[in-house]
Amino acid sequence: MLRPTVLGLLLACAVSLGSSAVILENGAPILWAQTAAQVTDLPIQNGILNPDPWNFLHRMSLYRLMIAATDPFMGSMGTGATDSPMWGMPLQLGWMLTSGRLADPTGTTTCGLQTGDTMCISTESWWACENYFVSVLPFLSAAQQGFMGPDVQVQMQVPEGVADYCTTYADCATTYPDVMSKWDAFFQGLKSAAESPLPENEKKDALLGLYWVAQMASTYASGACNSKQSHYSDKEVSFANSWLNSAEYVSASHFHSNLEKSAMFMTPLPGRILQADDNAPNISDMSQEENHTLSIFSWMTNIDTLLRGTLVRLWKQAMCSVTTREKGREMLEQLLLNPSFATSSFMSIVTGMTTSC
Repeated sequence: MLRPTVLGLLLACAVSLGSSAVILENGAPILWAQTAAQVTDLPIQNGILNPDPWNFLHRMSLYRLMIAATDPFMGSMGTGATDSPMWGMPLQLGWMLTSGRLADPTGTTTCGLQTGDTMCISTESWWACENYFVSVLPFLSAAQQGFMGPDVQVQMQVPEGVADYCTTYADCATTYPDVMSKWDAFFQGLKSAAESPLPENEKKDALLGLYWVAQMASTYASGACNSKQSHYSDKEVSFANSWLNSAEYVSASHFHSNLEKSAMFMTPLPGRILQADDNAPNISDMSQEENHTLSIFSWMTNIDTLLRGTLVRLWKQAMCSVTTREKGREMLEQLLLNPSFATSSFMSIVTGMTTSC
């Protein structure tokens, strides 16, 4: 059954009580147990699957169903139940909920607030809009490719008066053809991987490559959400843009975004929306880890701006083989999680790695 629990209400309230975002509950994404375990748990109208992506439990259900449907094809990722790279997406959505980023930023409704519907996702939230492209669009592609069952048709619900979002595969394929073709390629790649003669590590790297190409196509298309950034402080907008920029590094390294690795990277993300007077690394109500993450994100964006895109370009150039991508993933962990890892070391190592390509 899709229904919020008392825990859901407490999690929503936690946004106003402290800064640390909650992303895990009993080792799974928050409220995971309340989401749809099978396709028929979601609304069906006239034989068409009709989820409401503006309800947190429904949107989280899209991830649960995608992970369950694709797990049999994820053998190259590892033998664990949480080794699929798709686990990063529900953790991300959970962080957005508990940090208050899915709530109405305009203050004109109580959508997403503890005083209203805590499971409501606001159509005015930039974060919710950006996430639409990495939840609804891949789900529609997965259904089109047969992962939700034979001939399953999907039509997303949309709030009255809202016309900014595509709601069917055909609609999204027309509006965002590049995004849908990239997700189609990923899901098709999963099916063909079973017959691939490649060694497991190369197969894994190839699938992660397809996955991140699709993720980045969704990220670029989410530029359609940019007008919604006007609802936030300059500090929050700067963080949001740095967060998007960080995806360039993560994707180029073919980051294996399983549950464990994703939780490690998301736990130190800021647990609340940033205000105009927040200045990392000296935000008093945030942890040292949150302050460090904000500082690193800002540094990477500022350096890349000063170098006119050279840092991202160098990084992508360095991520030219399975071996260098493995080193790249290790470097990202050091940079984001180890405060003693000097940013100057990152620059010199990246520059050196490009010569091995």
